[in-house]
Amino acid sequence: MVDNDEMKQEEVVQVPASEPSQTEESAFEPDLEDIDSMQVLYDQSFQNIQEGEVIRGRIVQVSDDFVMVDIGYKSEGQISVMEFRDEQGDIKALVGDEVDVLLEYHDDEDGTIHLSKEKAAKIKIWDDISKIYNDDGIIEGKVVSKVKGGLAVDIGVQAFLPGSQVDLRPIRNLESLLGQVFPFKVLKYNKKRRNVVLSRRAILEKEREHLKYQTLANLEDNKVVEGIVKNITDYGVFVDLGGIDGLLHITDMSWGRVGHPSELFQMGDKINVMVLSFDRENERVSLGLKQLVADPWTKAQEKYPVGTQVKGRVVSLTDYGAFVEIEEGVEGLIHVSEMSWTKKIRHPSKVLSVGDEVEAVVLSINPDNKRISLGMKQLEPNPWDIIAHKYPVGTTIAGKIKNITDFGVFIGIDEGIDGLVHISDISWTKRIKHPSEVYKKNQEVQAIVLNIDRENERFSLGIKQLEPDPWESIPERYPLGAVIAGPVTNVTDFGLFVELEEGIEGLVHVSEISKEKIKSPVGQYKTGDRVNAKVINISPKDRKIGLSIKKVQEQEERTNYEDYVDNAKAATSNLGELLKEEMEARATNAAPADKAQ
Repeated sequence: MVDNDEMKQEEVVQVPASEPSQTEESAFEPDLEDIDSMQVLYDQSFQNIQEGEVIRGRIVQVSDDFVMVDIGYKSEGQISVMEFRDEQGDIKALVGDEVDVLLEYHDDEDGTIHLSKEKAAKIKIWDDISKIYNDDGIIEGKVVSKVKGGLAVDIGVQAFLPGSQVDLRPIRNLESLLGQVFPFKVLKYNKKRRNVVLSRRAILEKEREHLKYQTLANLEDNKVVEGIVKNITDYGVFVDLGGIDGLLHITDMSWGRVGHPSELFQMGDKINVMVLSFDRENERVSLGLKQLVADPWTKAQEKYPVGTQVKGRVVSLTDYGAFVEIEEGVEGLIHVSEMSWTKKIRHPSKVLSVGDEVEAVVLSINPDNKRISLGMKQLEPNPWDIIAHKYPVGTTIAGKIKNITDFGVFIGIDEGIDGLVHISDISWTKRIKHPSEVYKKNQEVQAIVLNIDRENERFSLGIKQLEPDPWESIPERYPLGAVIAGPVTNVTDFGLFVELEEGIEGLVHVSEISKEKIKSPVGQYKTGDRVNAKVINISPKDRKIGLSIKKVQEQEERTNYEDYVDNAKAATSNLGELLKEEMEARATNAAPADKAQ
């Protein structure tokens, strides 16, 4: 058998690179006997090459359709040029390049040789796969497509990469790996079935185990280490420190407020963290990021004394107020009561929104409990400080009714300040069940300032005070002993209410209804009945007038009796006068008679 290298050397002699001169040609031209011996040698060497065997050849010619390859036989073999095209369609074949080819078959009669570069490559790759598998080696491959259960990888032949063997953790989007080249382990192969199963995870696990050993040897509490964000959860992020994962809890990410770890991190971020605790036995690592900087609350009292005006961003709203971040890690609360001097704010969302930039004044600070109380309204003068000077007690004001409630009406005074007219201060005399009986919303009214309570921020007004209190003149208009006549407005078990004038009533107690004892006037009187009653007592302070029907009846009886007596006396007197006159008349008539006698 002739060595391939010897054959190549002979080929070089046989096929010179340039056309020799006639002198050189005659000097090197072999004789017929040498040619015959060389041909026999070629034939003998080629007989040892079997069809289906991979051999090494050299490209001697490249045409549009074929590439001619010299494999040491009396004629060159041809290969379709398509087998030399790359993914871009370019032909990768140059005269002189060595290439592995498969001898498919040859015809000794006409010297035809059929070769295949692609089939040779496939045969060779299976040999490589076998060697890599047996030697526990590594093979590189390119991920070409997603298939059921995993990925297809080109390693010269198509291999299968199960989804469970792609990475250390499940990858949701396998398509993101398409086109990438990775090293793989060969888990198993079957040449007959053209089946190869790969694993990338096995390589990563080995690398991770090596890194883990090194990392564990260097980890210690309070040490600052670099890691890569590997996973993000609601409660924190897992950081790959090199073969071992550590947990950076959400509470240890920032001295400030963190809504979700994804606000600060993305998968693959490189970060520096501090080892807060390391359980070597269970291989658990707790990490911290905020611990790399000082706690801002340590100097908060120096930076934000009471009365300091600060700026911040609204980070949260609650029913009772708004939390404002005035620097990272330092938040203050603006209570809903500290947002406006005059407006009754039911919820902070009526005034502020998350993300708003606001100004406020520090009202109090407690670094130990990490609390700062802030106020917005303190940025402006308190209108209640000047309202008493602007509207002293007794001032008559005019305004529109802003609101009507069961207990009174609110009148707009200044912007944000309303005065209350209590239902009892609407009228001196009228019985008002609800203010809406008398007033309507937005109605323009006048009122007098009765009281200003700055501490409790209350402004009291009165409408009835615009006129004199009619009760003050009641004793003059209805003196004791006066008899009044009026309708019954209400009948109760304890007496009758009688109207003296609009809004002013007097009470006829049950004991003052009749000389006869009665238990209740109900049934004997009804609303609307007109009665005469005598004023028996008056209390303007208590707004009460006592009346008596019985006293009127007694007075009428007494008057009638007196009239009777007077009439009787008059009748007696008249009778005496008549008798006297008659006697005098008789006496007068008797005198002439005596004279005549």
